[in-house]
Order: sequence, then structure tokens, then C-alpha cells
Amino acid sequence: MKILIMGLPGSGKTYLAQRLQPLLGAAWFNADKVREMAYDWDFSPEGRTRQSLRMKALADFESKNKRVVICDFICPTAETRKLFDPDKVVWLDTIEEGRFEDTNAMFEKPKKFDFRVTEWNDKNHINIAAEIKQDV
Repeated sequence: MKILIMGLPGSGKTYLAQRLQPLLGAAWFNADKVREMAYDWDFSPEGRTRQSLRMKALADFESKNKRVVICDFICPTAETRKLFDPDKVVWLDTIEEGRFEDTNAMFEKPKKFDFRVTEWNDKNHINIAAEIKQDV
């Protein structure tokens, strides 16, 4: 199962992924670490497409080997989300704007998602993990 944790920069994607990963026993790929490994810091539309495909390749490998996998990255457009092709989408809708104007300008709120986090509490990750486990 491929889980996408998406949202604006600073919305808490990595924070949530860190807490979900042990509860699900999942593989976890963080966008910044993957970009660092690829040495690709291009945030143009083409660079974001490349990143989505890169994250998809990693997630598909884990998923094909029967592992739950979490990928946390901005995934700012409907097209990048379609390319990644997640089984579950967790949208962190916790902030109005991120710290990067270019990202804010291109970010499209998802029309389809499985979970929408609008505020933090001590049980978000526990509740999301419990629901996901029902589908694994």
C-alpha cells in the first residue's frame, strides 16, 4: 500500500510520517532526503514531475514487495498526484500558505483524499494508522 502524505511546506508532513511509520511498520521516504540522494533541487514544474516519478519508483518497489510505504512530499498539483498514484492520500491542510511563494502559487488543493488533517492533536497519527490498518 502506497500512502502519500502531502501538503504545503511547513504543514507537518514529516512530523506525521515520523509518527505513522512505526505504527504501520512501513517503509518511509522523505522528499528532502530523496532529493538529496538524487542531488536534484529543481523545483520547477518539470523538477516536481521528476520528483513525483522518483518517489513513485521507490514506493512501487516497496509496495510490490508487500510493504506498506509512506512518502511525504508536497506533491503540489493534481498531475503530480496522478503520476505518483497513491492508494491513500493524507492531506495536511494545517496552514494557509507555505514559506515558498512559487509553491504557494502552484499548489492545488486535492479534490480527492482519504484523510484531511486541519489541526494537530495527540491522536491524529494513531487514528489514521488504525484506519489504514483496516485496509492492509
